[in-house]
Amino acid sequence: MKRKYTFDHEYYTVKPGKKVNLKDHDPGYTNGLSDKKEAKKALEEDRVALAEAQELLWASGQQALLIIFQALDAAGKDSTIKHVMSGVNPQGCEVHSFKAPSEEEKKHHFLWRPEKVLPAAGRIAIFNRSYYEEVLVVRVHPDFLKGQVLPQKLMGKDLKKIWDARYKDINAWEKLMLEHRICIIKFFLNVSKEEQKKRFLERLDKEEKNFKFSEDDIKERAFWDDYQKAYADMLTATSTTWAPWYVIPADKKWFTRAVVADIIISRIREMKLKIPTLSEEALAGLKEARKGLEEEG
Repeated sequence: MKRKYTFDHEYYTVKPGKKVNLKDHDPGYTNGLSDKKEAKKALEEDRVALAEAQELLWASGQQALLIIFQALDAAGKDSTIKHVMSGVNPQGCEVHSFKAPSEEEKKHHFLWRPEKVLPAAGRIAIFNRSYYEEVLVVRVHPDFLKGQVLPQKLMGKDLKKIWDARYKDINAWEKLMLEHRICIIKFFLNVSKEEQKKRFLERLDKEEKNFKFSEDDIKERAFWDDYQKAYADMLTATSTTWAPWYVIPADKKWFTRAVVADIIISRIREMKLKIPTLSEEALAGLKEARKGLEEEG
């Protein structure tokens, strides 16, 4: 399917080795799209194309796809996943939400938890938050480390060494995933402080959205500057040639969804997937099946 709407993906890509300053990324940028109506047309194009691409991914059984969403509260992770992935076959797609680790998970290396839910060949896995929380929320609240079992070499070391070690582990692990034919797409939904406030107030004002609000959201908002620093350092350290980060403007949800869908489609197409060729024996079996069906009537 040929698409009418496309985006310049380079604009959103964090170039490996480049230091990130989130002040250089406009959360309200819309890439020239004029309004929600135009963005919905672009999204609908990509939803159809994504359904086709997923079918090819499943049929080929050659590679898997892991999509990671990281963002501050109210940036639109849930709604982006809902709208972008609404056209895919749920049998071949799973969503995993990474909340606070259990006591068992704390006793393992922090990458043990995501390892258990990586997608098999032909499938898509979506991480709504992920193992990156271990260099984000844990960095902002280092007391969380007290409940974790750290590697012996990091015991008693300063915090910077811990974060640097985790960045290194993540990069090596993601490279290994690529070698095992898992394509990783990483999105950071970049919402402004003003837009987050607006969305929090909406959750408070509208009864049907009250369930989305948590007092913890306000507590975490007080650490806004700390999170901006943590995200910038994480993006700088872990955007690699094999698993780059995309910083997606998130103040306009309609735009966020359109550009995320477009990037996913393009990355799947880059896999050059093919429907498997059947052997002569299998083709002969198909002929026999057709003959049997035709003889029924």
